[in-house]
Amino acid sequence: MINNYKLAAITSAAMMTLSVSSYGALISRNHIDIVGSSTVYPFATVVAETYGKKTGFRTPKIESTGSGGGFKLFCAGNGIATPDITNASRRIKSSEYKKCQKNGVQDIIEVKIGFDGIAVANSKKSPVFNLTRRELFLALAKQVPSLKTGELVDNPYAKWSDINPKLPNTKIEVLGPPPTSGTRDAFVELALQGGCFTYSWIKKIKKDSKVAKKSSNKPLASKLKRKYKNICHSIREDGAYIEAGENDNLIVEKLKANPNALGIFGYSFLDQNSDVVQGAVIDGIKIDFEAIANGSYPISRPLYFYVKKSHVGKVPGIKEFIAEFTSEDAWGEDGYLTDKGLIPLSDSERQNMNRSANNLRPLKM
Repeated sequence: MINNYKLAAITSAAMMTLSVSSYGALISRNHIDIVGSSTVYPFATVVAETYGKKTGFRTPKIESTGSGGGFKLFCAGNGIATPDITNASRRIKSSEYKKCQKNGVQDIIEVKIGFDGIAVANSKKSPVFNLTRRELFLALAKQVPSLKTGELVDNPYAKWSDINPKLPNTKIEVLGPPPTSGTRDAFVELALQGGCFTYSWIKKIKKDSKVAKKSSNKPLASKLKRKYKNICHSIREDGAYIEAGENDNLIVEKLKANPNALGIFGYSFLDQNSDVVQGAVIDGIKIDFEAIANGSYPISRPLYFYVKKSHVGKVPGIKEFIAEFTSEDAWGEDGYLTDKGLIPLSDSERQNMNRSANNLRPLKM
């Protein structure tokens, strides 16, 4: 039988073990943990290295998980074992925001860092593709309108020339990111849905869903929204679209090995590998810095990172990392991130975002 002295000793030892364990967990996090978008990854890496040299804080640990995967980890909880920051090549979804709130991640700081275009690229060993968003939709959608009846049918197109005789007589083979990727989300919404809505009867389904929502007919609105998304957002699964993971460099390598294939990734990777790959012209617009900056290139999107305010002060250096990322030396028009392919925000938007980020203003959705 354990007497009171032994019980006290055991309890004290257990508490000391727990305390040491907690302390060990705490001191093991003397660096910032960052997850998320593969598109934002190269920008965040450059900032992290510069920040480490400038401040004396440890260089942050950055993992490329994709935007969706990053939000899943970021929103899993508020504890010190969860990431401090997640990068994203799209804005946080309301469902992700709600999951964060539910799991105790209450105050989230949203930092919009600039813009990026999504390149549809191929090897320089082949001619430049000149595509419309409708042609991209017809090449990659799971179902497309039949030329004879106009009704939806399983995608019958095997070659680009089947869609348009002016396109190459080669097999449709597109290497792209998986569903967890923000690049995939943005490509589907901007490129495929953009092409899908060139069919007036499909675009009308979205318009009708909005009318139903305004008239408070939520069941009908939800049904119509699902209907047009099933048409416009579903990618074929017969081998024409190949999920190549979150590593955009791997797609570039595969394009070098296969001159007939196309690949989907951010403009920064196209810019960094311009000696071996080239971007397609989309809807008559060539992808370049100016076209993305002025909004004329049709497949472009903003980039972000998100910070847990509750981790500021617990993990050293978070405020300093935000300050470095939002400095003119980094994201300004002549900043070092523009050399990596980041398209900067306007002067006024950078100033506003700088104040919001450095004052740690939480996002309200």
